[in-house]
Amino acid sequence: MANLEARYRDPTAQNPSKATTSGGSGVCMMSTTWRDEQHPSFINFISSFLSANSFRLNFVPIAPDFIFNCGGLSVAFIFVTNLDCKCISPMFSRVQKMKGQFAHLYVVVVLPTKEQNELFVHSYFKYGMELGKPTFVPVEDLEMGFEKIVKIAISRGVCKRQDVITKLKAERKQSVQAMDIFLQVLTSIPGIENHDANALNQAIGSIEAIAKASKEYILQNTDLSADKAEIISRFFRDPNIYMKPKINRSEKQVI
Repeated sequence: MANLEARYRDPTAQNPSKATTSGGSGVCMMSTTWRDEQHPSFINFISSFLSANSFRLNFVPIAPDFIFNCGGLSVAFIFVTNLDCKCISPMFSRVQKMKGQFAHLYVVVVLPTKEQNELFVHSYFKYGMELGKPTFVPVEDLEMGFEKIVKIAISRGVCKRQDVITKLKAERKQSVQAMDIFLQVLTSIPGIENHDANALNQAIGSIEAIAKASKEYILQNTDLSADKAEIISRFFRDPNIYMKPKINRSEKQVI
């Protein structure tokens, strides 16, 4: 056992998330079945490696070997640590089953010898696998395999967060544009200023709601004067008012 323990690298010296520390926190769930099939020293390596990368490790009876929750995204992994002829058929059957259950599934296969690599390539096409469905990641040794797993989980988590941020920025931009249009419409009403438009937006809401609001309702819910409430109420009800051409007061007449 001493020799086997010595072959594992120091996990604190192998930290792929140092460059992306913001993406290196999350939860790793390890299958209890997979754990029981591995050497204890490798489980210790994994535990230390995850701790060094700010992941919490839980042992759970799950179908994949690992599920990482990182950045709001769940990524599942099958980790084949000892490929031989006996496990080929069960492995690909398991992959076929789980690729329909997990949107983000990766299969990491340790292939330290030429014979194992040839066996994998031959079996990959024999069992009708589609490229990228799911993605297979061949590696040379156990430590490299788990490091790849963590890197993939972190990368997918970072991408997920960036997508969320991009979406929020787009929604913010749309909101600002909508508010600009709102202000343009209401300030086109004679006598209505930006302050009045903002008060109407906060108290009543959309242009449609303001158009339906009565003079009395506007007076009760805003600080607008009776004259302005009357103008707004008439503006949306009297076509003789809203059909008149408007002069943009922000534009100065050039002589």
